[in-house]
Order: sequence, then C-alpha cells, then structure tokens
Amino acid sequence: MRCMLRRVALVVAMGIAVGGSVLRGPFAQQRAPEGEEKKSESLPLERASTIEFTTDEGTWMSLDVSPDGKTIVFDLLGDLYTLPITGGEATRIVGGMSFDSQPRFAPDGKTIAFVTDRTGVENVWLADPNGANPRALTKDGQTSGAPALVASPSWTPDGQYVLLSRSRAPDPGGYWLFMYNKDGGSGVRIGAPPPPQPGPEAQGPPPPPPPNRLGAVASPDGRYIYYAQRSGNFTYNARFPLWQIVRFDRETGDTSTITNAQGSAMRPVLSPDGKQLVYGTRYETGTGLRVRDLETNEERWLIHPVTRDDQESRASRDTLPGYAFSPDGRALIVPIDGKIKRVDFQTGEAESIPFTARVEADLAPRVYFENRLDETPTVRARLVRWPAFSPDGRRVAFSALNKLWIMDWPAGTPRRLTSLSDGEFMPAWAPDGRSLVFVTWSSNGGHMYRVSPEGGAAPERLTRRAAFYSEPVFSPDGSKIVFIAGSRGDQLYSDWRVVDASVYPGDGTVGEIGGLRASDERDLRWIPASGGDSRLIASAQGGEHPHFTRDSDRVFITTRRGLTSVRVDGFDRKTHVQITG
Repeated sequence: MRCMLRRVALVVAMGIAVGGSVLRGPFAQQRAPEGEEKKSESLPLERASTIEFTTDEGTWMSLDVSPDGKTIVFDLLGDLYTLPITGGEATRIVGGMSFDSQPRFAPDGKTIAFVTDRTGVENVWLADPNGANPRALTKDGQTSGAPALVASPSWTPDGQYVLLSRSRAPDPGGYWLFMYNKDGGSGVRIGAPPPPQPGPEAQGPPPPPPPNRLGAVASPDGRYIYYAQRSGNFTYNARFPLWQIVRFDRETGDTSTITNAQGSAMRPVLSPDGKQLVYGTRYETGTGLRVRDLETNEERWLIHPVTRDDQESRASRDTLPGYAFSPDGRALIVPIDGKIKRVDFQTGEAESIPFTARVEADLAPRVYFENRLDETPTVRARLVRWPAFSPDGRRVAFSALNKLWIMDWPAGTPRRLTSLSDGEFMPAWAPDGRSLVFVTWSSNGGHMYRVSPEGGAAPERLTRRAAFYSEPVFSPDGSKIVFIAGSRGDQLYSDWRVVDASVYPGDGTVGEIGGLRASDERDLRWIPASGGDSRLIASAQGGEHPHFTRDSDRVFITTRRGLTSVRVDGFDRKTHVQITG
C-alpha cells in the first residue's frame, strides 16, 4: 500500500542516458547537461499521516553486508535500515515519502547505493552509511509517457562504478545493463545495444522479444560481469526455464550462458574469492539457492526453500530480494520467511539474526472522490449492448444491466421482458416480429430462450443442454435459429496461450486478445425455431456474427480477415471477401 501511495506523483525530473558496449579499460563518462543537477529532489507529495509500529519481520527485504562484516543494511516498507550483524534494534537511515530499496555497500564501506523514486521517477542515489549526504547518481526522467525504472545496483570491485539495470525509452522490452561512474555522468551500456525494431510497414513474422537483464555483479578481478537474462519481460502461462545466468567478458566483449537450470537461474551472487557462484532457482513449489563451482561447473543445493521469486512477472524489484556473502565467505546473509538468516556456506544450516525495527510509514493524502448515490427507482444505464430493432422498426430490444429490455422507438419507456435471474444477452427478432430469442449465461452455463415482445408469459427454453450460446439469428423463413456454440468449460476456465504468428497467420483459425491468442473450437449450429436438439453446421473457424441474406440455406459469418459463408448442411464453404494488410 505504501509503495502505491508514494508513487502517485507528478514527474518533476527529466533526463537522458546513452551508452555503448562496455569493455575493460578507461571509460569516457558523459557529464550531465548544464542545469541538469538543479532538478527537484523531493516528491511533490505532502505527508498526510504516519503509521507507526514495531516489527521483527518483513516481506521481500533486500539486504547487503558491509565490507567489515559488522553491519547489515536492508529495506523495509520503502525505508532503509542498518542492523548489527549480530542482530538487535535496526536503525532507520533513509525514510520519508519516497520508496527506497535495494541498498548496496561500496567496497570501502563509505557509501551506499540504493533505488529511490524521490524525484517522481526511479533512479539510483548514493548516501553515506548513516543515510547522510544523499545525492543522485542517475538522473532519468519521464520520456514520451514511459517513466524510467531501475533495479539491482551493485559496485565494481574498485568502487569507481555502479552496475545497474535500467528500463526506459527508447530501449524496448525490459531491463538493460548500464555502468555509471560514482561521480556522475550519463553512464555507458554493458553489452550489445538493443536490436533494431521493425517499423509498421515491416513484413514477415515479428522479431523475438528483446533480452531482459537483471542483477549484474562483477567478479573480484573486475573482468567479468554476471547477470540473469530472459527473453522479453512478461508472458502469460510462461514455460520454464525463463532466466539463466550469463557471463560477460569486459576484455573481449564475449557473452556466454553458464547455467541450464530447469527452474530458471536468477539473482547471481559471487563468493569473495570469485570461485563460487550462488543463484536462485525454483524446484517444485519452492525457490532455493544453488552453488556452482566456476572452475569445475559442479553444482549443489545450498538451502531450499528461501523466499518466493518473481520470475514470471515483470520483476520490478529483481527476481529475488538481494542477499550477500559475509566478507570471509563462510556464510550468506539471506532473507528467509520474513526473517534475516545466516546460512552456513558449507552445510546450509540457517540461524536467525533477530531484529526489531521501528516503522514510521509516511502516507500521502487520501485519494478520495465524493459520489452521490442515486436512490431513485430508476437508474440510467451506462452501457447498452446488442440493440436489435423489430422488423417494422417500431421497437428495439437490448441488453442492459445484464437483463433483456424492450422499448418503443424512439422515445418509449424501457421495460423488462422476463424475470429470469441469469444474465440475458444478444436478443434477435423472428422475421414476423412476434417473438424474440436471446441467450443466458451464468457460472453454470447458459441456454437459449424465446419470449413474446409483449411480455407477460414466461420465456420458453429452446435448448436441451447447458453450453455457451451466442449470437442467435433466425433464418429468413423463420424455421431455424442459427447460433455459435462452445463448451461452457472453455468459457469458465479458458487457458490462453501465446502462439507464433507465422504458424497462425491470422486467417480466422484462432481468436486473439491483445498479444495473446487461443484456439477457437466453437461451432456453427442450428435448432428448429420451436426448440429441440441442436444440429452441427460446421466449425465456426474463428468466425463471428452469423447472418443471412434472403437465402435461408446459406449462413454468412465474419472472420478476422473477411467474410465467408457455408450452407446450412455444412457443405460448400466460400470466401467472399478477404482483407489483407
């Protein structure tokens, strides 16, 4: 809640960052333009109230250990705290209206890098170990409606540079790796730049999603940078593995994927001697830490489980909260089950480091709007769906508030035609105007009904089995009702999946929702106008809106790419209009 309240802010900082491939050696740091450092350094939000309490646990706390091994720094509810390595009372060093997180000690222990949104946009800032002297390292702003996001700052061994992941226009997709001099500048890119994005006129299948890179850490000699990488930044029903650990050589520019973990590999941490790599991976329903010997490539479990990961989502705070080796390499300090624990590197045994923290959570003014509740007998419908005019044009039937209504056109008073409790949709008139058919839907499925436009009598159910019925239409001679039908289970528990556009070229064989598509197994069927068992015409093949001309033996349906028709007996399917482009 606090993060959401703090983030309701105007954008008050503007900036731009550029970069290229990073190799080991001197870096030409570009200084910020004149006047860049005069931007506001506080959120344009006034504190309205403060919630105070004391806690001995936290959710998804990122932490680090000081180079002398005496102090832990961690984030809790958007503030930064320090804690003796032996445990005790935590001291808040950074707080206020901003959301501050992911702190990291510099190698000399004299500076902390952390992520903050105190300018209205996320950036990496530096501060003294006690929180004093805060200053901006990155100075991104909001460009073209796309706010900058940063994550996972860490230091190079010489303490001169901060590695971080950054997501902002014009880079596509998720996070890209950058390196910033501790004294400022616009940073340089680590690795290859984003691939060129095709324009709207591009032909052929779309390119694969760009890489997404998080959690960069440098080897003790500074030559290699390890990070987690996946393709794209978010997918529904993702297939594992998603993330693997990649090693970048700053001298040669080469990259290589060094893990093949079936539960993904993420949030790499190197031992102080650089010989061991620890990473998070999911096994069954839990996420644990594995150790990889970088000389022999042998692996072993360190501890399982630890804390849930965030690898399927956008990982805005990385895929796992930050954890760290003790300076002597004998243990890792890891957030587990809301506690801070010391994990023995050889045995995996974990013991708690007890702490208490006095939380003072500042809250912004309440976002509150007064709305008058209309208690009169009538309600204005804001959404009218499926209006259908009678054959003589004098009346219109429609669905509103999930019920079926009818009114004289154009200035009649709407009245309900039924008293059913299920939702009522998609009315259609008989050619003689003496009856209406409509479909219902509930969690138990739906049916098709017929009702007199005069009302009074209970509607007559025409279908025998519950299913998903949609878009009924009478044949011109009034003898049949044609409709589209599907499984009620498919509608209640549909499993959307991403498919390759080159395999499904949009010819009407699949339905589409945004960037997601799902197989469409609905059928085109008909029943006698008096009701009864339905009869199959043919697969709808992704088509919708069945309708007739004057011929009662041929039904037309529209697809994503045009207009097709088929005889009511299922034969002689034709394509009449095909739209390309």
